[in-house]
Amino acid sequence: MAKSQILAIDAGGTMTDTFIIDEKGEFVVGKAQTTPKDESIGLMESAKDALTYWDTTVEKEFPSLLAGVYSGTAMLNRLVSRVGQRVGLVLNKGMEDNHRMGRAVQSHLGYSYADRIHINTHHFDPPLVPRNLTVGITERVDMHGNMIIPIYEDEIRPAIQQLLDRDVEAIVISFLHSFKYPDHERKVRDIAKEMVKEAKKDIKVFASVDYYPVRKESHRTNTTIVEAYAAEPSRISLEQIGTKLKEVGSDFDLRIMASHGGTISIQANELARTCVSGPIGGMVGAKYLAESLGLPNVACSDIGGTSFDVGLITQGELAIDSSPDMARLVLSLPLVSMDTTGAGTGSYVRVDPNYGNLTLGPDSAGALVGVCNPEGGIETVTVSDCHVVLGLINPNNFIGGKIILSPEKAYEAVKTQIADPLGLSVEDAALGVTELLEAQLGNYLESMILGKGYSPAQYVCFSYGGGGPLHTAGYTKGLGFEDVLVPAWAAGFSAFGCGAADFEYRYDKTLDLNVAEKEDSEVILSTGKELQSAWDELKEKVAEEFDKNDHAEDSVRFRLFYRMQYQGQLNDLEIEAPFERFNGVEDWDVLVKTFEETYSRVYAKSALSPELGYSVTGAIVRGIVEVAKPKIPTEPLSGKTPPAEAFLGKRKVYWTDGWIDANIYEMEKMKAGNVVGAFSILESTATTLVVPTGFEAYLDENRIFHLKEL
Repeated sequence: MAKSQILAIDAGGTMTDTFIIDEKGEFVVGKAQTTPKDESIGLMESAKDALTYWDTTVEKEFPSLLAGVYSGTAMLNRLVSRVGQRVGLVLNKGMEDNHRMGRAVQSHLGYSYADRIHINTHHFDPPLVPRNLTVGITERVDMHGNMIIPIYEDEIRPAIQQLLDRDVEAIVISFLHSFKYPDHERKVRDIAKEMVKEAKKDIKVFASVDYYPVRKESHRTNTTIVEAYAAEPSRISLEQIGTKLKEVGSDFDLRIMASHGGTISIQANELARTCVSGPIGGMVGAKYLAESLGLPNVACSDIGGTSFDVGLITQGELAIDSSPDMARLVLSLPLVSMDTTGAGTGSYVRVDPNYGNLTLGPDSAGALVGVCNPEGGIETVTVSDCHVVLGLINPNNFIGGKIILSPEKAYEAVKTQIADPLGLSVEDAALGVTELLEAQLGNYLESMILGKGYSPAQYVCFSYGGGGPLHTAGYTKGLGFEDVLVPAWAAGFSAFGCGAADFEYRYDKTLDLNVAEKEDSEVILSTGKELQSAWDELKEKVAEEFDKNDHAEDSVRFRLFYRMQYQGQLNDLEIEAPFERFNGVEDWDVLVKTFEETYSRVYAKSALSPELGYSVTGAIVRGIVEVAKPKIPTEPLSGKTPPAEAFLGKRKVYWTDGWIDANIYEMEKMKAGNVVGAFSILESTATTLVVPTGFEAYLDENRIFHLKEL
């Protein structure tokens, strides 16, 4: 009898993971190569792989699925490669070049420190909207929302007609300070829709105030353009995936992992917030697992084929960045705060011709693995080639043997491209590459934690991703984490996070409410009324989104948040309101008290500055509908010695002391309570855990490995 209930999908740049959860909360993980041209192919192959563990098929299980959650990189790839819709842009007259020029920071976003400090390396990517598709209309609103120049209505139709004549596929409208005075944008929007209808064209019109009514003009404009340029085409791709799922019997509305940490429908108004859904799934999964284990502070680290993603969970909460950047664009999206560097198992390895030193990435072979993959056509050495040379991975068991790797091709490539130019043996060159990678990742992880004012000793480190367990010991060595945890399902952890995520919408609105330290009650009540009005407006928008999926408003749990700072300071804090509705002066006192408690924790109690007064800079509403989630596995503890059937034999591995005999174990056959010492390699079809010299690994009752430095 079919038992599958939840399907979670993580289509990464290299691999597509599926996480299938049954009615008991138990799960299986599948893995297949990502197929960028048609992601549904990789998805179905990955799902088939997962269901082999239950000895069943897609055709039998998918009709019983209740829900499906997708995360992937297709939309982000559209942005990076600048392949999207032909968008027309309407700005204030005189500001038509603003988008083309961009913000100065966009000239070096994503660069290494060495490249950021040299202006001759800076460059701007082509704008999403070229100058010839940008038009201006006269109007002006000041920063307080006062109309300085009324809109010149006689300019609207000619401007829109100019865009229609140039065959645009979408129209974006973004005026200065429209979030404070939306009437002008909405007037242009309504006329544009009317003209599109008259022209009998299928063109969607996007007014920034309908999508992202927040401050920071470049960020808001870019984000609304992304909505038209990349999100709408991606909506079509997602609908195709949904259609493919229905062809094999599924009957649910596909949801997507969103940047704020919840899942939303593919029919959502704001789809651009699903741009970076993959890494977010890992963070959400880590939060869910940490809550289940009672861990308040967790440092998350995810190694895939193309990147190393790190983030912090502090006091059980994910930090939110309200002005992130991606694809070299500054945006106005609520994004789970993460740091990313272009270093993964598929990263290219080169010898710098000028200085003779090793360089890693940031470009990557992605799903093609490396030179060791005879079918991949890759000619440049990757980190994975070095793994093969060292004996760390089984060339006959990559993705369960679906790809047979060639040690001979890897050896020859490392010799020619790395070892000979450096005057090293092939093995020492390969080992040097892995040590360099792990040193860089360790430094990156440590600096991220220290830079936020914390110490690794205050955190438990979670390591996951297909490449994470290979390097966990190397990049955590000497950092002093409270504990280092590697889930047995590390390879599908981001998909696990998708399955653990709530069905959740989030809407934000910018406010400018200033209150002195000892303000009179009338001003406080007026401020509270405006804040509550913003919450009511956002609650209505959230309820409308859930209504698209037949969830009544009374089934939604609403959470109210506000952003507050001391007047004159540059940075605000996002805080959950400790009540359901603002009713009086005493509620203002509660908001201030909650803000100052948070401020003391983030900065220091001595930094409190109530004499400056308070600024409420934003209102936020999050609406949540609870969904079925995976159950953390539990099993009885066995002895320390792994069962005989788990031991696969020995394999030669090259390490710091030369060639050694490593014990090889099958990860799935290890029992809770088992302990393995160095040098051991635990193999699964989707990942490999290395326990090197100076470490041991203990498998607990939740099938989580604890990697301990001796």
